[in-house]
Amino acid sequence: MDIRRRNNVTVTGSADGPVLLLAHGFGCDQNMWRLVVPALAERYRVVLFDYVGSGLADPSAWHEPRYSSLDGYARDVLDILDDLDLRDVTFVGHSVSAMIGVIAAAQAPRRVSRLVMVAPSPRYIDDEGYRGGFSTEDIDELLESLESNYLGWSAAMAPVIMGNADRPELGQELTASFCATDPDMARVFARTTFLSDSRKDLTTVTVPTLVLECAQDVIAPREVGAYVHAAIPGSRLVTLAATGHCPQLSAPRATAEAITAFVGAA
Repeated sequence: MDIRRRNNVTVTGSADGPVLLLAHGFGCDQNMWRLVVPALAERYRVVLFDYVGSGLADPSAWHEPRYSSLDGYARDVLDILDDLDLRDVTFVGHSVSAMIGVIAAAQAPRRVSRLVMVAPSPRYIDDEGYRGGFSTEDIDELLESLESNYLGWSAAMAPVIMGNADRPELGQELTASFCATDPDMARVFARTTFLSDSRKDLTTVTVPTLVLECAQDVIAPREVGAYVHAAIPGSRLVTLAATGHCPQLSAPRATAEAITAFVGAA
């Protein structure tokens, strides 16, 4: 299979620069990175892609059993790394992709040498001694609403996820991204995302890691960022003066600067 076509792979930036692989989260695609790419492309080779089931990836490659676990999405990442023969890559993963990157790094340590986790969460559901931000009932209700009326759920939830009520165009963009995703594929990715528990995977991280959180984020509250930071020895925690779950759109300059400072120092 043509991996580049399957995952709509795009390569831009400095041909000889260090490689950044930017991975989008649930309901999104590579377009969500467009505001940070120009700044990063000045010094890095930037690789973007869409997971199968998202964006302009080839829908014929969708196979529900594969994409019912985070491992399936990590396989997309590993396929791209292998196809492009990329090594010493900084994996930049937004939201659920932060944990997908952890899985990929554990399986391909020669290819992934640094992790940038943007608004990560290893578990969205609260547990004893752990605050993920949602109760079991919250997630059950979220998934039931999504499965019964995906477009309505998208219109209601995207502005909440984005935050920044004073900038409604951001919520509108995320809504449009959600609505452009095939509902059946989105339901599988949603269940995979919101029911995942990847806390044990954090113990496998041995590469330099940046945990990048927002000051206010209803999807990944700051307690989660602190948990991830504490679970990964030697990781760096940076809190952006930003609101919402998508700082690459709401605070692109600060996001790009944090990534650049980390990669340059790692």
